[in-house]
Amino acid sequence: MFKALKEKLFSARKKLEHSLEETEPEKIETPDSGPDTQILPEQSVEDPKVSEPEKKSRAGIADKIVSFVRDREFIISDKNINGILDELEMGLLESDVAFSVTEAILSRIKADLSGSKRKIGTSVDSIIRSALTDALLGVLGEGIDICAFISGHEKPVKILFTGVNGTGKTTSIAKVTRFLQKNGFSVVLGAGDTFRAGAIEQIDVHGERLGVKVIQHQEGSDPTAVLFDTVEYARAHNIDVVLGDTAGRFHNRANLMNQLAKIRRVIKPDLVVYVDEAVAGNDAVIRAEEFSKSVGMDAVMLTKVDMDPKGGAAISIAHAVGKPLIFIGTGQGYDDVMVFDPRHVVADLLGDA
Repeated sequence: MFKALKEKLFSARKKLEHSLEETEPEKIETPDSGPDTQILPEQSVEDPKVSEPEKKSRAGIADKIVSFVRDREFIISDKNINGILDELEMGLLESDVAFSVTEAILSRIKADLSGSKRKIGTSVDSIIRSALTDALLGVLGEGIDICAFISGHEKPVKILFTGVNGTGKTTSIAKVTRFLQKNGFSVVLGAGDTFRAGAIEQIDVHGERLGVKVIQHQEGSDPTAVLFDTVEYARAHNIDVVLGDTAGRFHNRANLMNQLAKIRRVIKPDLVVYVDEAVAGNDAVIRAEEFSKSVGMDAVMLTKVDMDPKGGAAISIAHAVGKPLIFIGTGQGYDDVMVFDPRHVVADLLGDA
């Protein structure tokens, strides 16, 4: 995943490593040894031809050199990293990472590296990896353990899916259904998208294939009533999770946004998941920000991540809206969904390109 972004990070990592490695001196002196002081192999302290006093002298010098090398520190300066960070900034923006998120990443990297000290012999790679890891995790957040979330809430747990038209929201609900079934949870679906032609039939087909009940009313009916009935069915039949579909909408459609606000007031969902597609890049980030301002959200699910070589939306969206990325869709099948694990994603991004 995220091939372009991974390549940009790999390039920056290697250039930073090279820059820091060049700060090491060519030779090391101790206070008691001038630049010409050497302990040659043919004159080692163990050489039987060397007198005892000279052996002690050489041993003392050797110990001081080892101690000095071990304790010597180098300060990483701005000049070691600024040019490379400028290049990384362009790479992140080209990979559709939002400007505010790019700035946050670079700021964290610079804060970690600039002015910091490292001892001779410390792995440069480990220093760079640590700085990049902290910066990326800082913008990605912690994520959500959805199974623990469900287990820790009163049943049924009500999860409402929202988003714009055409981003794969209903199919995503089906994928999450399969994921929850595989993890031992029972599910009922609410056909709350009564606005789009064919939406009820679509979720009904998914329900039949997955073997789960779909609560539905006729097209054009009040979606709040549909989802209310879905919750009541779940309570009566001891179902663990209610997954509620809603009509796709844009933040500037006042009637649909008011409808969604009504659904939230009546159903009181435990989790509102905003769905958008990774291939939309910065547009997905902007839409998520507008949605968050209009009606709010608790988490984000990105679809079509397998079709997005850049990866900017996945890196940006959680930081932009201040909510975790919970699931990513990675293909067309029901099993093509992953819980978004920030540490796993960062480890993959910082692997070899």
